[in-house]
Amino acid sequence: MNKSACTTLDQSQSENSLETPPTVFNSAVGGGAAQWENWEQREEIRLYIWVVMAFVELTSTAAQLYDKWMKRADPRTKDWLLMSSPLPQTIIISLYIVFVMVLGPRLMENRKPFDLKRVLILYNFSVVALSVYMSYEFVMSGWGTGYSFGCDLVDYSRSPQAMRMANTCWLYYFSKFIELLDTVFFVLRKKNNQISFLHVYHHSIMPFTWWFGVRFAPGGLGTFHALLNCIVHVIMYTYYGLSALGPAYQKYLWWKKHLTSIQLLQFVIVNLHIAQYFFMKDCPYPFPLFIYIIAVYGLVFLFLFLNFWYHAYTKGKRLPKITKLQNNNNNNGLKNGKLE
Repeated sequence: MNKSACTTLDQSQSENSLETPPTVFNSAVGGGAAQWENWEQREEIRLYIWVVMAFVELTSTAAQLYDKWMKRADPRTKDWLLMSSPLPQTIIISLYIVFVMVLGPRLMENRKPFDLKRVLILYNFSVVALSVYMSYEFVMSGWGTGYSFGCDLVDYSRSPQAMRMANTCWLYYFSKFIELLDTVFFVLRKKNNQISFLHVYHHSIMPFTWWFGVRFAPGGLGTFHALLNCIVHVIMYTYYGLSALGPAYQKYLWWKKHLTSIQLLQFVIVNLHIAQYFFMKDCPYPFPLFIYIIAVYGLVFLFLFLNFWYHAYTKGKRLPKITKLQNNNNNNGLKNGKLE
């Protein structure tokens, strides 16, 4: 065998030793540890390259789908605040979750709760006023002026009526960011027991999903739950505002337990309304995916609120204060003319 042949054979053996794990024989005769290390390093590099390529391909595919999807977006809302892309709202919601779940409680751990009585009174009654206004606008832009409560389609024209509905949808979307303050106030007042999964999930998912509603379908049957939600919020934030006024108004808050009943009724009505779409023979709603999302949303929140109802009231863990006082009166009686 000539020298060149020997060189070729040695190179072939060297390459083969990197392609496959070293054998037990190689380890026994020496030199196997180095070969094994080289093989592991090469496999790690190959795995890293594969992961990077898979990520690049995935992001490329997602970007193509996003661009294709955005071509169907409503051009009327393109330049409105927070509507250019879902990234700004994603950052806001992520910061909200980090603050209320981690950062906020840590910052308040060794601090006294903030006295926010006046702030809460102003905030809650402001939300009531905003909810009344949005309810009126939803009614006047469609739900009380032509919608059939059946297969109501989106009007993409620039008529005053259609633009009024689109603007109302955006305002409703933006109000969901205002309502994030609910949880921020809980944190600042050290009411961490009220920061439940249901609460954070509800406040996080609403603005995120409604970005797509405003960007693609600001109107039609997909907005009925927003009208209903505004009406419910008028009642809820009225209660919160009265509660913030202080103990003197507690006797007027006997209906606290019924707040959850109203919320449950809301999701039952939403589900019944949206369910009719699945039985319609011909309803050319442009984005059926949104209908499925609303249906799933309604069912999930119906389950979550039923679970809350069971643990809070059926088990008696969260009775209204006035009810607790009445129970004490019935069970313990009066002492020196005062409740024990």
